[in-house]
Parts: sequence; structure tokens; C-alpha cells
Amino acid sequence: MKAILLLLICVSAFAQHDPSHHHSGTVESRGAEAMGFDQQKTQHHFLLKPDGGVIQVTAKDATDTDSLAQIRSHLKKIAQEFKAGRFDDPAFIHDRVPPGVPTMQRLKQEIDYAFVEVPNGAEVRISSKNKEAVKAVRSFFQMQIEDHKTGDAMREHQH
Repeated sequence: MKAILLLLICVSAFAQHDPSHHHSGTVESRGAEAMGFDQQKTQHHFLLKPDGGVIQVTAKDATDTDSLAQIRSHLKKIAQEFKAGRFDDPAFIHDRVPPGVPTMQRLKQEIDYAFVEVPNGAEVRISSKNKEAVKAVRSFFQMQIEDHKTGDAMREHQH
């Protein structure tokens, strides 16, 4: 009888398990490890642009100088690594190679990665004139928007 009750409890817990919630928590904890800053103290945005997109990370508290320094250090490193075709951090954070990465690696000479400091944080502006590269960047960003639950638009901003 105890074995059946235990089995029912396990089945019930498994049925109520929300895999997207678990994946989000995993993304958040891996993100903190890979990025070096507290995900709760910062805000991520992935903004699609006609020629690529912008990764923007800011500290929620303007006086949080530790987070600000960590954000800028991480995004500067990311710009350099992406330019070299290395996407180890996103693969680790998301536990898979993000969509678009193989194309971004193959076309790395045709993609620009610019690190820019902004108030309370930093950005990596990713741009290309190559349509295939831009499509890959958009795929990469769309997965980021979904996994990080940023609420950013899944289509480029029209100006």
C-alpha cells in the first residue's frame, strides 16, 4: 500500500511539473554563473534591428556599481568572443547551441560586434549587410527573448 501511495505522489508531482519553468530557472542560474552578475539585479533586452540587433544589459539600481562593472566586463568579453566565432556562454546558459549560431560562426567575417557603454550598463550591437547573417542573428535573438522572458518584440522595430 505504501509503495502505491508513493507511486501516486511521484506521478502527481511529475504531472504538475512545468518544464518551461524548470528550464527558465536553469537558464537563470547558468546565466548568473556564465555572466558573473546577479540576474535579479539586472535587466536584459534583445532588440531586433533591420541589420541585426542589440544585446542590452543594465543594472536595475543606478547605484549598483558592482553589477555595472560586471555587466560591462561580460559584454566586452562577449563582443570579442562572438567576433571570433565563439558562443560558449550562450551554449552553456541555454544548454544547447542556440539557433543561428552555426551561420554566425561561418559568416563571422561579415558580422560586426560593437561594445558600447550605456547609462547603467552596456550593449553589444550586432550588425551585418549579409542577409543570411542578419537572419541568423534574428534567430539567435528570438531564442534569447523566449528563454530569458524579456518581453522584447520578436520582430524588428520599425522606425
